[in-house]
Formats: sequence, structure tokens, C-alpha cells
Amino acid sequence: VTLHLNPISSVHIHQKPLVFLLNSPLPLVWKLKTERLAPGIRRVFFVSVGSIVQFEKGNFSLSAETEEKFFPEKNEHLLQWAQKEYGAVTSFTELKISRNIYIKVGE
Repeated sequence: VTLHLNPISSVHIHQKPLVFLLNSPLPLVWKLKTERLAPGIRRVFFVSVGSIVQFEKGNFSLSAETEEKFFPEKNEHLLQWAQKEYGAVTSFTELKISRNIYIKVGE
């Protein structure tokens, strides 16, 4: 699955830390494609066990962290866990089948 990350239109370059929970019932390769995300900013990708994140060429991967995690099985429990762990959830998306996921990051 390719994850496309771009800032919202009102933000020229996104310069804040991000945390992503990438959960799947089956192990996946998450391919990351980014535009206009500032280098050197901490970005964390938690993936379900057996999954990996592949970064594009460049220095984005130098400031990104990937960690395997056992997530709650049901989406409601996952959302509750994320809210408890991080204090807020700004976006939650559930897809049954997809090859591309487009996410706008920003304020």
C-alpha cells in the first residue's frame, strides 16, 4: 500500500512531528511518498506486527522511526488506545481494500 503524505493547501511546508498508526490484519509493505514535508522533523510510524515501511530515496528516513506494535483488534479499541496514548487523534481512516492512501497533514 502506498501512503501519500502532503501538507494541506494553506501550509507550504509541513514542519511538525507526526505519528501514524498503520494497522492491518495481514502484514503489509507500506510505501511512503511525501511532498513538502520538512526534513529533520520527527515522524513515527507504528505498524502492525510483520509490516514494514519503505521510504523514498532522500533524507526523510533519517528522522523517521518505525516500530512494530500489537494493536487492539477492533477499530473502536484502537481509536481509544490512540487517544489515551497521544491525547488526540486528528484523523482516522478505515479502508477495506486500497493500493493508495492520500493524507493531508497540517493544522
